[in-house]
Amino acid sequence: MPKQEKGSSHSLRPVSRRPPSWCKYESEEVEALVIKLAREGNSASKIGTILRDQHGIPLEKPITGKSITKILAEADMAPSIPEDLEMLLKKASGLSTHLEKNKMDLTNKRSLQIIEAKIHKLSKYYRRKGVLPPDWKYRAKAASVA
Repeated sequence: MPKQEKGSSHSLRPVSRRPPSWCKYESEEVEALVIKLAREGNSASKIGTILRDQHGIPLEKPITGKSITKILAEADMAPSIPEDLEMLLKKASGLSTHLEKNKMDLTNKRSLQIIEAKIHKLSKYYRRKGVLPPDWKYRAKAASVA
């Protein structure tokens, strides 16, 4: 058995692309559940966790053939900004408000620079893929969208 690193479970997704035999949900049922959970205000990652923990659906993609975000986009319920970018924007705005009060906190100043670099990289990717409009800009001072 290989030596395990600290804090890593090293778990892998199943190799099979077919839904598991023990999962009795149909494609339409899973899509209805995803839309219902989105109407309740859950994000895509939260919906996946709820499906796994409460409904026993390990992955929805083998069952439906689509990802959660694609299901939401087809139902016109997709968020305007992707979830990972939105979380980075929240983190950056929290750090910038902290830095306004604590101007000499150089560790958090560096953290903010790293997060803003991630935001720029991710926004460039999403603009290239057409998820964000081509003129979308991140304003560092306000930490909001243009």
